[in-house]
Amino acid sequence: MELSDDLFDSTLRVVVMKLLLGAIFLILLAKVTTVMVFSGEYFRELSLGNRTKEEKIVANRGVIYDRSGKVLAQNLPQFILGEKIISQEEASLGKEVKVESRRSYPLGKIFAHVVGYVNLSEGRGMTGLEKEFDEQLKGKDGKELWETDANGKKLRLLGKQLPVAGENLTTALEANLQETLFNSLNSLNSSRGLAGAAVATNPQTGEVLALVSTPSFDPHNVEMSLDHPGKPFFNRAVAATYPPGSTFKIVTAAAGLENGVITRATKFEDTGVLVIGPYKFANWKYLRNGGVDGWINVVEALQKSNDVFFYQLGGKLGVEKLTEMAKKFGLGEPGIIRREREWFLGDTYHMAIGQGDLLVTPMQVNNWTRAIANGGKDLNLKKETVEIVKEGMKAACSEGGTAYPLFGMNVACKTGTAEFGDPRNRTHAWLTAFAPVDNPIIAITVLVEGGGEGSDVAAPIVKKALEEWFR
Repeated sequence: MELSDDLFDSTLRVVVMKLLLGAIFLILLAKVTTVMVFSGEYFRELSLGNRTKEEKIVANRGVIYDRSGKVLAQNLPQFILGEKIISQEEASLGKEVKVESRRSYPLGKIFAHVVGYVNLSEGRGMTGLEKEFDEQLKGKDGKELWETDANGKKLRLLGKQLPVAGENLTTALEANLQETLFNSLNSLNSSRGLAGAAVATNPQTGEVLALVSTPSFDPHNVEMSLDHPGKPFFNRAVAATYPPGSTFKIVTAAAGLENGVITRATKFEDTGVLVIGPYKFANWKYLRNGGVDGWINVVEALQKSNDVFFYQLGGKLGVEKLTEMAKKFGLGEPGIIRREREWFLGDTYHMAIGQGDLLVTPMQVNNWTRAIANGGKDLNLKKETVEIVKEGMKAACSEGGTAYPLFGMNVACKTGTAEFGDPRNRTHAWLTAFAPVDNPIIAITVLVEGGGEGSDVAAPIVKKALEEWFR
């Protein structure tokens, strides 16, 4: 009996073990079936993904040209082995060399502010024309799909989408004029540490022919310029503001004529100093050598840049009419007319000669120069107003005028020597001009920060630029 019980227990254990093993097998079979049937597509896609690689084909960026076809920005091949940039000669000897396109600026610093530069890692324009026309220039990238092995090595090309090159851009800029202006201003920056800016435009169309700011930066190596104390990335031609000095007398004269406060025949007396109560407002010539101009009209006042004449004209106009004309000539942001405090007659006097609570950009000075050059057609000025101001500006560039370096040229101009509260009594040097007088095709403005007299420092730069332009 005991033997039968032991045999029964042994048989029962065998049966239980078989049932247990069978259950485990069924569970495993169900799991495998689920993986194969229900998840097979997922793992198949995952496997394919591990065997393919997509590579971007960067589109060639459009080329930027000056008006005559000279290249200002282009693409050149760059050879990379591993993480190192190598020469073309080294690339011809190596294997696994990757070729990429890099942006090249043949004229470097000369056009840095106006053309700008591209962020290579992001492939987009950061400043200047590169930023402004980024969508047009960058094109559309292509791509390649490769089959790879488990180690990522390419086995065969599965598909390819060709890139679409960016559009080329031809500008109104003139490379020789830009280079002439840059070299003159850069020389002052190198020798005397003086920053500066220049703007040249076509007064009939408004096209920008040249735009310079110094110090400048190397668009190929932007990082090296970041800590430069001279702020080389700051575009002084369009963003920096300065007192315009006597270049603003163009606007004051136009305001007087347009509002009927003066005519060509109106004369004010220059006695050297205009005295108002306890305050004295002197003419620059009187301060220099005691000289006076006597009774003069607006043409002579522009020719000699007579402060006393414009003090009196500003006083008769009043700040409201003067401000209205300044805005009509394009003075707005970033230029400033500061009037947040109580305003006095003396403030109007200072504003009338481009000092005091008045700040402008070189581009804005060029704007009002261009407005006179093109006959005031954009501002709806009276023909007589424009002709009288133009006559005064032509006289400033003739014998007896303040812009003696431009004597003998067919030019209309205005000098400016602007005080800016410098402890060393330095002044900003301005010269703005257009030529030829009767049918102008260029308006040019030059500023040298702390450079001194406009006639001594800015005028010679304008003369060189005009000679290059008409050459």
